Amino acid sequence: MNYQESLSKDHPNFTKDIEPSGFSQTLQEAMTSIPNEHSSNSIEQSSELSVIRPEPVFSVLNTPDPPAPWKELASSMKEKVLTRGKQPSSLLHFILLGLQGLFPILSWGRNYDLKSFQSDIMAGLTLASLGIPQSIGYANLAKLEPQYGLYTNLVPPLIYAVMGSSREIAVGPVAVVSLLVSSMCQKIVDPSVDPTGYKKIVFTVTFFTGIFQASFGFLRLGFLVDFLSHAAIVGFMGGAAIVIGLQQLKGLLGLTHFTNKTDLVSVIKAVWLGLHPSWHPENFFLGCSFLIFILVTRFLGRRNLKLFWLPAIAPLFSVILSTVIVFLTRADKHGLKIIKEVKSGLNPSSVKLLQFTGPYVGESAKIGVICAVIALTEAVAVGRSFASVRGYQLDGNKEMVSMGFMNIIGSLSSCYVATGSFSRTAVNFIAGCKSPVSNIIMAITVFLTLEFLTRLLYYTPLAILSSIILAALPGLIDVREACSIWKVDKMDFLACIGAFIGVLFGSVEIGLMVALTISFARIMLSSIRPRIETLGRIQGTDIFCSKRQHPVVSLEPGLMIIHVGTSFLCFMNANFTKERILTYVMEDEELQEENKEEKILYMVIDMSNVMNIDSSGIAAVEEMHSRLESFGIQMAIVNPGWQVIHKMKLARLVERIGVPWIFLSVGEAVEACLSYKEDNNCA
Repeated sequence: MNYQESLSKDHPNFTKDIEPSGFSQTLQEAMTSIPNEHSSNSIEQSSELSVIRPEPVFSVLNTPDPPAPWKELASSMKEKVLTRGKQPSSLLHFILLGLQGLFPILSWGRNYDLKSFQSDIMAGLTLASLGIPQSIGYANLAKLEPQYGLYTNLVPPLIYAVMGSSREIAVGPVAVVSLLVSSMCQKIVDPSVDPTGYKKIVFTVTFFTGIFQASFGFLRLGFLVDFLSHAAIVGFMGGAAIVIGLQQLKGLLGLTHFTNKTDLVSVIKAVWLGLHPSWHPENFFLGCSFLIFILVTRFLGRRNLKLFWLPAIAPLFSVILSTVIVFLTRADKHGLKIIKEVKSGLNPSSVKLLQFTGPYVGESAKIGVICAVIALTEAVAVGRSFASVRGYQLDGNKEMVSMGFMNIIGSLSSCYVATGSFSRTAVNFIAGCKSPVSNIIMAITVFLTLEFLTRLLYYTPLAILSSIILAALPGLIDVREACSIWKVDKMDFLACIGAFIGVLFGSVEIGLMVALTISFARIMLSSIRPRIETLGRIQGTDIFCSKRQHPVVSLEPGLMIIHVGTSFLCFMNANFTKERILTYVMEDEELQEENKEEKILYMVIDMSNVMNIDSSGIAAVEEMHSRLESFGIQMAIVNPGWQVIHKMKLARLVERIGVPWIFLSVGEAVEACLSYKEDNNCA
């Protein structure tokens, strides 16, 4: 049964005096040459001119079946490996495109020139002057020996330079991830009691972090990172920055005993108890002096961009000068805390330290997931920020793959979790980097430091490392953005302040859990209770919009138009959607009886937002159709998504509703309903 026969069966008089819809009028010329074999049987011969509604050339139902989920997954993985926009012509070409997709250096390396190399050398050396002292300080924050921070600044940057797609990101250890590693891993193994066991946990966590990151990229699961909203990240970073700053009081005050807990109350208590028996004020004065120096150089660098190198070399200069001062004065003999031995040489293999059996594998995997999400969130945000300035697009999924392989290989070579650093990336950008080669230059500098200069770090004060970390923290506390979130969205601010308080007064895990819980609650609330809006027409147009948002729109007599504002009509919201629409019908009928207005005869449901549907959604639509039919109301559906149409066909719901009652646009559906209504009135 075709379109016209269906209309003839349901509405025998539909062909009389029916004006064609706007959509059909556009197809009138295309239909003039198509013979209508049923016209003689369906049109009564009368003196009145009868206009035949042509069978549409284009229908919302005339679509191919959507691809199966496994095909979409295979296509996404193929797109991930191959260079975008290029199709392989042979097996060798396919392999070459796959290698270029996984190793972007094969693409941009062909156009690399001497001028770019000179810029990258300067950027890499500037980056190393900041990265070397920071990495030593971050290793101390992660409860590891100083050389492990240098190891993490050597291997991961080399891997990223080959596999990464960002030209500006500077890779290495960062403060927040170092805090995550130490705060969660020390709950499994105490580093002061069993340092070897603690390192095994850290390297295993790093391996799992890399596995999860690479999997997110290959399976195109980057959206998982977005579950941690921008507001939650602002609150989490602010709380983590304060916690990191409190942790540095141990080195800044020269305390011997300190708590392993990270909450504000425990740290203040530990500082109070530690000050009385073992406080050495020379640690505090030396650390504060160089902290002020670093902050002043940063201020000068921001005021005058030509002095960008000044804040970049300030940490390295502070380390050198303070080390010389301690060596000449022998201040370590008078209570000043120093690093002491830093092992020289390249990264030793840590393959045998990885633990995939035993009681801690599950805990290591859980920490790995958390570190993977936080590290990716920071790296992708940093990369996209600077890519937008340079005017190119950064592929987040490719970044996840490169970060994953970087941490997997790093876990095998005595590195802990590395990611992109905002402060070092900013220095790299300002220093004029042109490509990831600046990471290679930095790694070479770290290699030379490990081979020849580690002995010179023996007298480096711990207070200097604390001051370097403290100087990097103000950038993590964004009070202005938090105020902006409060003005724009109070619910978002709740996630922000929840994460902040959770990290500050609980732990890193509690802060993350609070932020995720609030974010998920908001998602669930919007999914369970989608917006169901009544639409009206703007006078003189075919534009329909919300009656509540635009009260000036007019409602069509005898017709109700409902917009379903969810992308997935599923078990969570199907019953709510059905009941809300039926409630609108009931309320409207009561008002009509009171005001003696025309009864609703047609219900147009705009499903243009609905991209998918499950069996509960199908059942809800079917029940809604039956209920409306019992009220004498004809239901019409407008522009459902590809998957929705496919599933409605499979469930034979299209046949029950009727092919003529599924339209491409609200305007076409309204015109058709008004035509049917006028035709019935004439009859």
